Amino acid sequence: MTAPSSDRVLADLADVIASRRGGDPSSSYVARLLARAPDAVLKKIGEEATETVMAAKDGAPERIVAETADLWFHCLVMLAQYGLRPEQVLAELRRRAGTSGIEEKAARKAEARERGEG
Repeated sequence: MTAPSSDRVLADLADVIASRRGGDPSSSYVARLLARAPDAVLKKIGEEATETVMAAKDGAPERIVAETADLWFHCLVMLAQYGLRPEQVLAELRRRAGTSGIEEKAARKAEARERGEG
């Protein structure tokens, strides 16, 4: 038996998160977060991002992995809150693959200027 692909792991986790939407906040952490969204979800993302940065600054590989997992999980909850899926994020990353980060950022700025956003 082969391990599921990274895409499948994220999709499966997103399915579990979606199934908790509207659930009992007293028995489901995800239901509790979503019931108090967006603030509770965004606060957790900020906390987990900070903990990830601290683990990286400490150079602690096990903590970096654990904190990144927590951060990604809470980002998946945020995506579910807005009716979005990890597949959409992965598609965006695939779209950007092979593009210089500097070029990609410049293209986004040019698009924003064309839309009159900056």
